[in-house]
Amino acid sequence: MISLRRQFATLLLVLLAALWLAPRAHAAAGAYEAELPAELASARDMCALVPCKDVFPGASHFSERKGQPPYVEAYDQASEPRKLLGYVMLSTDITDTPAYSGKPVVTLIGMDTQGRFVGVKVLKHSEPILLLGIPESALLKFNAQYLGKSVADKIEVGQSRPDENVLGLDAISGATVTVIAQNQVMMASGSAVARQVGILAPTVREPARYAETGKRLSWAELVQQGTVQRLRVLPEQVGLDKGPDPFIELWFGDLNHPDIGKSLLGENGWNNLRLQLKEGEHAFFIVRTGGKESFKGSGFVRGGIYDRVQVRQGADSFTFRDLDALNLYGIEAAGAPSYNESVIFIIRSHAFSAAYPWKLSFLGNRVDRATGTRSFTSFDTPYWLPATMLQGGRPTINEPDAPWVRVWKSRAVEIALFAVLLIAVTVVYALREKLTRLSTHKNKWPVNAFKYSFWALSIGWIGFGAMAQPSITQVLTWFHALLFQWTWSLFLSDPFIFLFWIFIIVTVFLFGRGLFCGWMCPFGSLQEGIYKIARAVGFKRFQTQLPQKWHDRLKWVKYAVFFGLLVVSMFSMGLAEKLAEVEPFKTTFLVGVMNRAWPYSLFVAAILGVSIFIERPYCKYICPLGASLAMPSTFRWFGLKRKQDCNSCKACAVGCGAQAIDADGRIDHRECLHCLDCMILYTDTKGCPPLAKERKRREKDGLEITPIGKNGYFIPIHPATVQDQISAKAAKGPDPRWPTAPVLPQTKAGSRSLRWMAKELVDHLWPWSREGWASRRALQIAGFSLAIAASVAWVMTALGTLSSGAIIGWWFGWSVYEVLIRLSGKRYVKDGPWWRDQYRRAGVMDMLSYVGFKNLLIGAALFLAIKTVVGLA
Repeated sequence: MISLRRQFATLLLVLLAALWLAPRAHAAAGAYEAELPAELASARDMCALVPCKDVFPGASHFSERKGQPPYVEAYDQASEPRKLLGYVMLSTDITDTPAYSGKPVVTLIGMDTQGRFVGVKVLKHSEPILLLGIPESALLKFNAQYLGKSVADKIEVGQSRPDENVLGLDAISGATVTVIAQNQVMMASGSAVARQVGILAPTVREPARYAETGKRLSWAELVQQGTVQRLRVLPEQVGLDKGPDPFIELWFGDLNHPDIGKSLLGENGWNNLRLQLKEGEHAFFIVRTGGKESFKGSGFVRGGIYDRVQVRQGADSFTFRDLDALNLYGIEAAGAPSYNESVIFIIRSHAFSAAYPWKLSFLGNRVDRATGTRSFTSFDTPYWLPATMLQGGRPTINEPDAPWVRVWKSRAVEIALFAVLLIAVTVVYALREKLTRLSTHKNKWPVNAFKYSFWALSIGWIGFGAMAQPSITQVLTWFHALLFQWTWSLFLSDPFIFLFWIFIIVTVFLFGRGLFCGWMCPFGSLQEGIYKIARAVGFKRFQTQLPQKWHDRLKWVKYAVFFGLLVVSMFSMGLAEKLAEVEPFKTTFLVGVMNRAWPYSLFVAAILGVSIFIERPYCKYICPLGASLAMPSTFRWFGLKRKQDCNSCKACAVGCGAQAIDADGRIDHRECLHCLDCMILYTDTKGCPPLAKERKRREKDGLEITPIGKNGYFIPIHPATVQDQISAKAAKGPDPRWPTAPVLPQTKAGSRSLRWMAKELVDHLWPWSREGWASRRALQIAGFSLAIAASVAWVMTALGTLSSGAIIGWWFGWSVYEVLIRLSGKRYVKDGPWWRDQYRRAGVMDMLSYVGFKNLLIGAALFLAIKTVVGLA
């Protein structure tokens, strides 16, 4: 045993030394959220702004932008005669495919005249910190795999399939979505330029064959059937102050179709337009009906280029010069709006076909109001003629699957097994009472066999394998998405994290946070595993717990960390993500301790080192993710069982590793990690002191030893009652089955059905009370003023005169006030399912949890309602 202890200690020292001293591949984060020149998207001399030589080392001279989509020619020298070596392209000139962060990876790409990639450089990305935390060096290494490969090759992320002529690329562990999106960017960019310069055959689309009815349509009818579309950009979308008017509002539509063209231009106008179009050319119109911004742009003034609008169809982009524009003298469709700028554009490329979908893009600069940085972005509206207006209907289009769909398909087996694991954990825990009745304090294996197995799978497969460690950054992202813009594709992009969060949300409201934190959290399981192994090899005598008074103080630190990150995220999500490094998850599982700077690795080593001596120190005192899950755990439906004697017997409290049982025997489900040791004692006739005492009495008196009932006591022997088994001291104490003393609001007494629902609604929306008016009259009166101000703020937000950040500030202020006013009057919360009238006295954290969660849902509903009203307007 001594030898085993020494081996363990030596191994631990080696691990700590390795974490501290090992060399690290810590790449400079120069491309992460790098500030690019504001004029990069429109400058003719692109290579004066970005290092084109880095992606085409053999070139010494680069042309100005040419073609559509734009590209740059690379030459061996500046003077004649010079040799064309290849082409350089900026990915965002061609495609804005978003990666996992929801933003594109801005990439500079070099391609020779044969279509082979010769250089790749990431100029800007948003991937490492947001959610996944992949190291930048891994992204650079992934891009290097393209060098030497041809744009004509069929390149996919994954294994090569020679029988299908597929060249495979090695993915980045934990960042599958990012690299799939990046592969689409590389291939779409290279293909678009290769088609222009003749390396690849140009796109061929069947021309449209129109189905003509001869009917003249009004403007409203054209809009209703989708043949006239609107592109609307709001001021806040480009970083300006929110206002009642749009930044720009454009209406556009096809003019080649006889029904549409004649409805808009009239018979003579449409016939005149047809005379000016050559075979294969296509016309559409644009009018500006709102906003002060022009769609012509500065390029029109300098060189006759309309650099603010563009038509995109598949991988092809079409821009316009003054020679491609005709005057639009008027719209004859009944009910057409007034406009202050108009034009008819002609698409002269035969690659365009009105039978296929296309989109109009408005291109502009967006200002980040927090940093002042400018970024080029586009706002798109899709357009596709209705099937009834095309002979034979719309053509069949095989669109590539979205990145998140491809991820789900490529890892279907693993995802299915993961889902089965989560279901199995839930089922096993739901049957916990049967397992604990099979266990004793000396033989916990009926429970521990499952628990230890889940720990091992959580650490090995979920943590280090699938890298599916949930994080507080996801909570912050979901919080912002719920309030501002919910995007399913963002959350579906990582199937393991997505399924894990479904499991977490469901089980938190059913059982509390303990099932995830105590059984399935990879880092929590790693801490627990270290603690258990250390105990098994002889470190038990060094293991301890903090004194209860210090534990009761330090457990609030994690809540302070969580609220701090939440507040910071309202001002800067980027800064919040950086501060979220207080979580060791990214270093441990996602990036790896060998790929981080020494402070991060030392932080992980310190936590795991302390875990040898204190059970789950990070979970209990620091974890902001645990704090965020602890708050809704206040309202879990099912708790762990307690009996009246628990208020005087300390057996469970002494053995509680989470220190979640107070002096009155009550379990704090916000802190409980569901080890189930107390549930094992609950029915253990030898381990539970009250049961052991009753068992001995019955054995001495020769009485029947009956089974343990659901209440935790022996089933009574007639005519005895359970009350005979409860000690006199325990009978006089508080009821430990309730986290706090039970109460029943007078307003709820005797209510049923609709009346009960009405009172329930009023109880949640109306925080004032008679009790509060009697004790805190000034606070109650002040609340009416604050309520009126907050209501006005919501109305101003709906009218577009108040920013989202301002309304969030008002809502936070109202929530703080509501906590105070409810504590002074309506000091109660529900315990268990919401449809039951089980109320108990609320502590400060109870009220914070209730008000915070309730107002988050109300705020999200109001935001959605406002957006719906604004959208309809």
